[in-house]
Amino acid sequence: MAWTWRFEKSDGTETEPALQPEEFTTQGDAESWIGEYWKELLDGGADQVTLFDDTTKIYGPMSLRAEQAEQAEESGTAAGEA
Repeated sequence: MAWTWRFEKSDGTETEPALQPEEFTTQGDAESWIGEYWKELLDGGADQVTLFDDTTKIYGPMSLRAEQAEQAEESGTAAGEA
């Protein structure tokens, strides 16, 4: 299995990330990486991300903008799915 991120603008169009990630062997590794580099990715033009396990969408789009993530969390939904 290969865990990968898709990087998107706020309108859902795919964009090249500011940092090129590897393919991850676990979901935890992929999530740790996004947790470490989300600010650089946001500064580089990505607004949201979607996580895939091979070709299967696991979740997303998830906003990289903290205020949107907090609003979604407060409303009881996952970030980016509000």
